[in-house]
Amino acid sequence: MFHDLIVWIVATVSHWGYPGIVVLMFLESSFFPFPSEVVIPPAGYLAAQGEMSLPLVIGMGILGSLLGACFNYWLACTWGRPFFERYGRYLLISPQTLERADRFFARHGHISTFIGRLLPGIRQYISLPAGLARMNLLLFAIFTACGAGIWVVILALGGYLIGNNQQLISQYMHQALFALAALCGVILVFYLWRLKKRVKPAVETACAEETEKF
Repeated sequence: MFHDLIVWIVATVSHWGYPGIVVLMFLESSFFPFPSEVVIPPAGYLAAQGEMSLPLVIGMGILGSLLGACFNYWLACTWGRPFFERYGRYLLISPQTLERADRFFARHGHISTFIGRLLPGIRQYISLPAGLARMNLLLFAIFTACGAGIWVVILALGGYLIGNNQQLISQYMHQALFALAALCGVILVFYLWRLKKRVKPAVETACAEETEKF
């Protein structure tokens, strides 16, 4: 059954071309649980066969991911925010909780969005809390594109270099996910270190000012 799905994806991408990549990646990045692992590698394989361009495959994959993420952002911002503001108390979500989410995404939304786009099971849904918190849309789009771009490049190169061998691609994806998880850990540790380094002088300055008052 999975083999039949892959054959259908290859045929669909070959028939629809680059718009097909955008549509399928839009679905993968929005509310529809459509795995990107069965979209981009076949397109990379077609690029290796000379039927498509690898840079355009990557570009269309990023575009589709960005459009799907923005759609989720819009849904959460337009419908989710008013819903939680009105009925959140029945779900134990207070206005203060929403305010804390706003502050969190105002300060850390860029790194949260970027890392979230690299993690399976999270990449499709990180747009929802960003939309609820009304994160700056330009920053959201930039860091979504960056995170999605890394993932799309990995998938496209897998299909381009390995071909249409699903077993080898599956092994490649498994290794790539471990590498991405390690990368996310390094980025997070570095971010927290930089944050602590910035906060400490500010605290010391505030303490010095308070001491001078006495």
